[in-house]
Amino acid sequence: MRTNIFVNLPVRNLDQSIKFFTQLGYKFNPEFTDETATCMIVSEEIFVMLLTEEKFKLFTPKEICDATRSTEVLICLSCESRARVDEMVRAAVAAGGSTYNQAQDHGFMYVHGFQDLDGHIWEIMFMEPSAIKKT
Repeated sequence: MRTNIFVNLPVRNLDQSIKFFTQLGYKFNPEFTDETATCMIVSEEIFVMLLTEEKFKLFTPKEICDATRSTEVLICLSCESRARVDEMVRAAVAAGGSTYNQAQDHGFMYVHGFQDLDGHIWEIMFMEPSAIKKT
C-alpha cells in the first residue's frame, strides 16, 4: 500500500489562500472543498489541507501558532531544476507572498523559498540527481 501525506494548515482567509496557490499552479480536489476547507494537490502522494482557523481548531486542543511570528513547521518540496525553484519563488511573491531568506546554493543542492499569505514557510529545493544515493 502506498502512503500519502496530508499536511494540515490553518489559514485566515480560505478564498485568498486558494487564489494564492492557484497562481503557483496548484489544483484543488473539489470533493474535499467547501467554505471551511480545501484539499490542495501537490502530487499523487502529497496533499495540503488548507483549513479555516475555526475548522482547524476542531482538530487540536492546542492554540494555533501565528506563523507570521513563530515557526512550527517548514514545508520543503523538491522540483526538477534550479530554474523551477526560482520560478516558484517569483510566482509566490507575485501572488502576494514574500521571501524570508536568500537562495542557498550548496553545489549539489539549490534551495529558496517563500512565505504564503499566512506566514507558513515553503522551501523549494532542487538536488542534483547524482547526489542522491540509491539504496
